[in-house]
Amino acid sequence: MNRRNFGQSIAAAALTAALPNRVTAAPPQQPPPFALSVMLWTVFNDLPFEDRLAKIAESGYTNVELVGEYNAKNWTPADYDRANAARKRLGIHFDATAGLHNGVANPDTRDAFLAELVQALTPMETLACPAMIVLSGNVVPTLSREAQHQASIETLKQAAKLVEGRQIAGQPVRLLLECIHLEENPHYFLTSANEGIEIVRAVNHPQVQFLYDIYHEQMSFGNLIDKLDKHIDVIGLIHIADVPGRHEPGTGEINYGNIYRKLAQLNYRHNVAMEFRPVGDQVATLRAARQLVLTSTGV
Repeated sequence: MNRRNFGQSIAAAALTAALPNRVTAAPPQQPPPFALSVMLWTVFNDLPFEDRLAKIAESGYTNVELVGEYNAKNWTPADYDRANAARKRLGIHFDATAGLHNGVANPDTRDAFLAELVQALTPMETLACPAMIVLSGNVVPTLSREAQHQASIETLKQAAKLVEGRQIAGQPVRLLLECIHLEENPHYFLTSANEGIEIVRAVNHPQVQFLYDIYHEQMSFGNLIDKLDKHIDVIGLIHIADVPGRHEPGTGEINYGNIYRKLAQLNYRHNVAMEFRPVGDQVATLRAARQLVLTSTGV
């Protein structure tokens, strides 16, 4: 029955109400209290790029994060056109990317990092992707820890000048500093969220923020929610995976329900990105991960 006819016809309404087991349409699903995304490297790796986006849309997400796929495969203008056509057709936004080869903690490669960042702004513009994930790089044996800490601050201050006031897709271009735990890279410099946040606070620029990777921080130090409470003002992106194994929430030791509730309480409004390797069916697992956010936050 057409819904307009239903509303106009009293007789039809009475008849319909008398029918047993009448099925009613489910109400529209409310969005989560913060934006959700998927880090592309973790899922659907056997498919072409555009098909991977379609699978993520099928899983219920409208944001995708990249790791410089356009650089790794040397995309042509036609490749960019296909990627943009696919994301527009599917209603997907690219909210962040990674893929810079140089880090911020080595003063000897600072100029190379800054040049790389400038070059990266062009594909970011083309793909309407407003945020770049940046890494510290590895420990430099000839430098003290304090020297690399200060180098990170200075490099990010100079990088901030390159993006200051710049917007992509109507949003400020942001630089997001990420930690990595030592089991994944035993040579990496920045392994502590506390130190990463200290660096970001020292840079003191609204377009330089901290990427809080829950998986990496649990592997290194734990005490996850306390850092949210104290530093939500400089956290510009959150990555999600459980410990051990980097699988979906619920497979390990992290209470993601509590983390999502805390983010809602703190009125967090940046993206939360799923960066886990699904154990089973990838679409079903991504859908379940999204549902956990909704259930935990009372949506």
